[in-house]
Amino acid sequence: MSVGDLGHVDDDGFLHIEGRADDMVVVGGENIYPVEVEQVIEDLEGVDEVAVVGVPDDEYGQILVAFVVGSTTEDAIVKACKKELASYKVPKRIEIMGELPRNATGKILKRELIKATPDD
Repeated sequence: MSVGDLGHVDDDGFLHIEGRADDMVVVGGENIYPVEVEQVIEDLEGVDEVAVVGVPDDEYGQILVAFVVGSTTEDAIVKACKKELASYKVPKRIEIMGELPRNATGKILKRELIKATPDD
């Protein structure tokens, strides 16, 4: 673990890395780590990859948007998220894409996804 990493030690003494502090999204005053939402969506059949980001919102400060590559449907994603997550962690928007933008080393460019999200 390094500076900026977030995690916890469980009752058995195992360290669990949960993400980075700069990845945290605040939706209506609630702290959300996109990796938690990504894990739920990744477990769905027909999902090849996913990135969840926070985008600015006038009412909530930020909202979650899930960018998904695969053959699953928006309805399936919403249903799974509502079943597994608190209501404030369910993405408000879902974009099905052919591929996610990446840099030369293969890292997903989440800032590009944020910029590409249309304002409502």
